[in-house]
Amino acid sequence: MINEEIRVKEVRLVGPDGNPLGITSSADALDKAYAMNMDLVLIAPKAEPPVCKIMDYGKYRFELAKRDKEAKKNQKVVSIKEIRLSPSIDNHDFETKVNHVKKFLSAGDKVKITVRFRGREVHHSALGLQLLERFKDSVEELGSVDKPPKLEGKNMSMVVSPKGASK
Repeated sequence: MINEEIRVKEVRLVGPDGNPLGITSSADALDKAYAMNMDLVLIAPKAEPPVCKIMDYGKYRFELAKRDKEAKKNQKVVSIKEIRLSPSIDNHDFETKVNHVKKFLSAGDKVKITVRFRGREVHHSALGLQLLERFKDSVEELGSVDKPPKLEGKNMSMVVSPKGASK
């Protein structure tokens, strides 16, 4: 809350340099802030009496936004790509999918490899496990397994992350 939004009788006032200016009425504190061409900002409403600070609120908001923008710029966004297979995949199709995964891993992305079972194929989940193990061996030089193969409903999946970026 700033300026006229502050509706308490007395406030503990802090100057723009951080030095305490004592306990005054909120109207006097607002007059002092306006005299300095600044805003009165409520910083600790639960204190007894509430603490207000004289500051340039617009500049304060700008600094916060600038800090948030800087923090967002420095964070790395990890995207997860997904490759879907069926348990009865042909060798050439398998090699094509392996090449796609190698491209994703070399770009620094994690890859989720999913084997989808349709109909009665789910009873032969061992075939899917063998397929994922073969996949793991094919991309071993570029990536390592983050999450081992696991059957979830009609899908079996594992997550592979680039080397050096695993847990």
